[in-house]
Amino acid sequence: MKLNYWRTICVGFAFFLICAFWQAYDNIIPKILTDKFGMAQGWSGVIMALDNVLALFMLPLFGAISDKCKSKRGRRTPFIVVGTIVAVIAFIGLSFIDNAQLNKLDSEGLVDGKGVEALYQHEDIVNATLMTHDGEEYVLSEKYSADEMRHIGQAVAEGDKEATEIYDTYLVPARQAYAAQVTAKHKTILIVFMAVLMVTLVAMSTFRSPAVALMPDVTIKPLRSKANAIINLMGSFGGILVLALGIVFGTGKAQNAMMSYITFFTVIGAIMIIALIIFLLTVKEPRFVKEMQEESKRYGIDEEDDDGSGTRKLTRGELTSLILILASVALWYFGYNAVTSKYSVYAGKVLNLDYNMTLIIAQAAAIISYLPVGIISSKIGRKKAILAGVVMLTTAFTVAAFLRAGSPAMLMNAMFALAGIGWATINVNSFPMVVELARGGTVGKYTGYYYTASMAAQVLTPILSGFLMDGFGMKILFPYAAIFVACAFVTMLFVRHGDNKPIAKKGLEALDVGD
Repeated sequence: MKLNYWRTICVGFAFFLICAFWQAYDNIIPKILTDKFGMAQGWSGVIMALDNVLALFMLPLFGAISDKCKSKRGRRTPFIVVGTIVAVIAFIGLSFIDNAQLNKLDSEGLVDGKGVEALYQHEDIVNATLMTHDGEEYVLSEKYSADEMRHIGQAVAEGDKEATEIYDTYLVPARQAYAAQVTAKHKTILIVFMAVLMVTLVAMSTFRSPAVALMPDVTIKPLRSKANAIINLMGSFGGILVLALGIVFGTGKAQNAMMSYITFFTVIGAIMIIALIIFLLTVKEPRFVKEMQEESKRYGIDEEDDDGSGTRKLTRGELTSLILILASVALWYFGYNAVTSKYSVYAGKVLNLDYNMTLIIAQAAAIISYLPVGIISSKIGRKKAILAGVVMLTTAFTVAAFLRAGSPAMLMNAMFALAGIGWATINVNSFPMVVELARGGTVGKYTGYYYTASMAAQVLTPILSGFLMDGFGMKILFPYAAIFVACAFVTMLFVRHGDNKPIAKKGLEALDVGD
């Protein structure tokens, strides 16, 4: 028994384009909401949770609908094609609306180096009590004069780290307050932005479950952890490509907070379309599914229920394990998504770093570890591997909670790398544990269960973490994340089903070997 790596890579292009989109979305949309529209972190978190609110019912719904799809292209492919095209068009449209808001701010004197003069002309802002990312209250006019802040802005443009920290700590909140005033006077742009954002999110929600369900559709059960490692590897390549483009375009630089994203979003959209074309040229879903079913029969692995109906009920033990697995998924996403949805802001304001570079380190570590993790998991079992990943992720977040601007670069890089490895270890094994309990006719539905658990957490955590950051300062982010991830260790301890080891106990030891 050997995994077809080429086939799995081709199937992975669907996940590649999904991850490319979400990397760009999670990094840029919070910056647009806070920098351009002047939203507080809490309300920005509410907006960032919208995709997860939609996903709560759309991912299970479209997963189940795709189970019943009888298209000549297969059950999953039509959803991937239509959803991708609509999402790309809407996503690029968001950048044009953002540009309209940018032009409005420019007309008010907030862009192109005029921000300092514009702010200091508004006494209600510079003389108001504001709050830094550390929760410190201050009055801008009492902290720095207009001339002093102008010189600081020039030093920021020259790459001075100390000036950048001052700029982010004191001027940026005032600038955001000003942007909020402009937005309040011109609400139409924000309304249109939100409408197009909803179209984008709905389009992405229609094909995520079908795209992820395609891997177990074409892969026999004992090899799904290894296959999922390849799928996640492809997703990481999509994410790291977007991060690299972020460095090229300078999206993480403090002086580019008010930049136009039209070119950047267009490039991301082009990458998604190219990935879709490659997927369509290489993936023949009906043939791949038929070959998987034949291989399963050859090895004596049942993919359907005894009556072929796909309606077999779980035993009490299996149901308990499913609930515990889904609870674990929710808990580690509570921690992880809080970081991913807020890190682009946190990195600049607390660590004084370009978020693109540190996230690339985490992604690169994940990429290197995916294949070894898949192989190791087939040896020791999925549950043990997940528990190890949870320990790594908790450790990384705990140490990161103590890191500040000026902390040793090697320590920062090591923690981001450890977080990448830990998250890779969790991801490679958690989804296969859920679909291990499914039959061939219900893989899409169980994929929906998995994403319902993850999205339920992602609905709440950007909001909760955002309001905590507003109330206690941005430094609460990593302690918050570490606590939730640690709780997932407890729930996973009691899982008894969904591992790859029970297969060997039924006389299939030969299947639980390396390639």
